[in-house]
Amino acid sequence: MSLVQRLDLRQAQTLVMTPQLQQAIKLLQLSNLEIGEFVDQELQQNPLLEESGHDDQDRPVDSTEIGQDRIAAAVAADDGPASTDDQASRIDAGALGDGAHDTVDGVEIVGDRDTAQDGGNPQSFAATGAGGRFDGEASDIADRMSRDPTLRDHLLEQLNTEFDDPKERLIGAALIEAVEPTGYLADGPSATEFVATILAIDVSGVESVLKRMQQFDPPGVMARNLSECLSIQLRQLDRFDPAMEMLCRNLDLLANRRFGDLSRLCGVDSADLSDMIAELRKLDPKPGEHFESSSAAQTIIPDILMRASRDGGWSIELNPDTLPRVLVNRRYYAEVSHGCKTAADREYLTERLNAANWLIRSLDQRAQTILKVASEIINQQEEFFLHGVSRLRPLVLRNIAEIIGMHESTVSRVTSNKFISTPRGMFELKYFFSTAIPRADGGESFAAEAIRHRLRDLIDSEDPDDILSDDTLVEQLQQEGMDIARRTVAKYREQLGIPSSVQRRRQKNFAAAATR
Repeated sequence: MSLVQRLDLRQAQTLVMTPQLQQAIKLLQLSNLEIGEFVDQELQQNPLLEESGHDDQDRPVDSTEIGQDRIAAAVAADDGPASTDDQASRIDAGALGDGAHDTVDGVEIVGDRDTAQDGGNPQSFAATGAGGRFDGEASDIADRMSRDPTLRDHLLEQLNTEFDDPKERLIGAALIEAVEPTGYLADGPSATEFVATILAIDVSGVESVLKRMQQFDPPGVMARNLSECLSIQLRQLDRFDPAMEMLCRNLDLLANRRFGDLSRLCGVDSADLSDMIAELRKLDPKPGEHFESSSAAQTIIPDILMRASRDGGWSIELNPDTLPRVLVNRRYYAEVSHGCKTAADREYLTERLNAANWLIRSLDQRAQTILKVASEIINQQEEFFLHGVSRLRPLVLRNIAEIIGMHESTVSRVTSNKFISTPRGMFELKYFFSTAIPRADGGESFAAEAIRHRLRDLIDSEDPDDILSDDTLVEQLQQEGMDIARRTVAKYREQLGIPSSVQRRRQKNFAAAATR
């Protein structure tokens, strides 16, 4: 066989993951607040992007001259990729189409009513809470000064008051740095050893300082475990007798409802033990959580708003309060492009324009995709919104992907970290996807979440004199058509945090004996 060299021309389609495509995919899985932070960064990097609602009075008179300086400075520092689209555009990132009402499979999709038109003054991006401006620094400082002290500030203030020895203050400051937001020392019993190692001192010195600091406010702070936290509070209340000490040492027995063993160890009867447990419940197991955290907790804000329509259907829209509003400033581009003197300036300006156009298109595509996926989820789970969790249908990502003609991975990205506000409350989009449990009679399957809900109802309504075992629960569920195994019932019960039938019986018997 002879070897011959030849040149063939073949045509094939391939998908190239360009930086712009990767950015569009990344935007899909971000929440509205995260999108706001991302757009805020782009606003700082791209001179052709501006917040919607930018006042013309803030623009410099000789924008061409200032634009040259801005571009010249940016060319030296910018190395961002360019897009292939050079058409300038202006669009509200939260709008769908021209802002009109669209309907997808019976679900009304509401576009943004405040979509910006050329020459208008739409809502600014800074006002949506998605990003900050330098003009807000003064109010931010005032907020920090008027803010309640954190747990760390509160402990340091007491440290400076109670300790005069600089060495003890240094040890105390190191211990405070190891305090978690709950008020406990990180790493538990090994915390003092760690501080002793860091400061190259004896552990006994750290223990002595810690013992004094455990008397700080709030009671129970700087404990190394729950038992020590409760013991500190009981000592300050003068209720730490030998019976209470034994109870604090055996909290694991209390968690397992082994009240008979606790009564024997503490040397008290069931009535006294019930009173002791009631005292423990009055204590604070996490004394540090009453203070403002140094990093404020994130409040869940819905990305999608859903409400009932007047015609009996449903209406959805993206939350306008969290959507970034950004546009490409075409007038600024026209002014600056006429004054470009070097090839580097023109190349940079083209790159920034392409990047801005791609961002605008990606945001618009993201909005349409989210609404399309959300509307189909509502169609599939309409019985849930009408009748509650017992009517939740089994649903997987593939079902939605096939109906709307998208890839399953796209649906997965859209439903990640997205929340929808509905007439039945706030839910993550992932909540509506549940595995299917077949019916015993061969009918439509049950959703796993619906079975968990029914399982909780059965246990909550059980007779204290006839506690339902897992086998009994299986029988009752099967009588209702739910073909489920015993191990699945046990798994769902543990997921719901419900103790076993033995623990429930022991708990209810003890409660009944204590009330007699």
